[in-house]
Amino acid sequence: MRYDGGHKGHSYISGTLGAYFQFKPFCPELAIGLGIPRKPIRLQRLEDKTVRCVQVDDHSIDVTERLQTCADEQVDWQAKLCGYILKKDSPSCGMERVKIWDEVMPIREGVGVFAQRLMENFPYLPIEEEGRLGDAVLRENFIQRVFAMRRWHEMSESLSVPALIDFHARHKLILMSREQSAYRELGRLVAATNQENLLENSRKYLLDFMALMKVRATRKNHVNVLQHIQGYLKKYLDAEDKQELVQTIDKYRLGLLPLIVPITLLNHHFRRHPDDYIANSYYMNPYPEELCLQNSI
Repeated sequence: MRYDGGHKGHSYISGTLGAYFQFKPFCPELAIGLGIPRKPIRLQRLEDKTVRCVQVDDHSIDVTERLQTCADEQVDWQAKLCGYILKKDSPSCGMERVKIWDEVMPIREGVGVFAQRLMENFPYLPIEEEGRLGDAVLRENFIQRVFAMRRWHEMSESLSVPALIDFHARHKLILMSREQSAYRELGRLVAATNQENLLENSRKYLLDFMALMKVRATRKNHVNVLQHIQGYLKKYLDAEDKQELVQTIDKYRLGLLPLIVPITLLNHHFRRHPDDYIANSYYMNPYPEELCLQNSI
């Protein structure tokens, strides 16, 4: 709800994502008692160069600490979340490029006060702005991280060394599509985990895992992963099927086809020639296909 009582609805969030996720609406400005309607607030650079969140027409009304405290008071329920969608341009909830005002002109280099404390409290939590969800690559990346976070919560309910190993193995191909060296570092961390250091290593793993998941997968890395997966079929496909698969992956490499096409073709072959490793990999089915996230990347 906006300060003037209006709203900026987002049909993709409420409609498409609403069919798969349970949302918890929260407005920190309401939570600190600003009410509706209310005087607008903004990020203001003061004479001492500090940035404060103040009321537009009265800079003596400063809500910076109240918003920070509000964020800290929400950590119990926020710790159970799988993702967080923030409000673009908001002085409380903007993730990036929020206007900071001074005596000359506003500069888009700020972060909302509540949003900044949220990200400090939960550096591993998938967070995105609703405005950026219009970008197909950012949208796919965010939703994939949300599903990965959900799987982490489920795994953590009965955390064990074998469970962590299995979690890593099932995300291996997704991580390989991000960055190879960081993926190998995660593998070494898992290999060095035992019962004594499980809690410590699992905390570090989550931070590094989600940081790597945030990296945008490149077309080149996807091609490498697709070719790696293709290798599991080399004993089963005839020459015609092999040629079709090679050509499909190459057309994706050239940008002539979206990622969903080679993925669909590979899934078709693995239905005929099942492989336990591929069947357990989240790369082939990272989220419900009805979301159509791979159709535009």
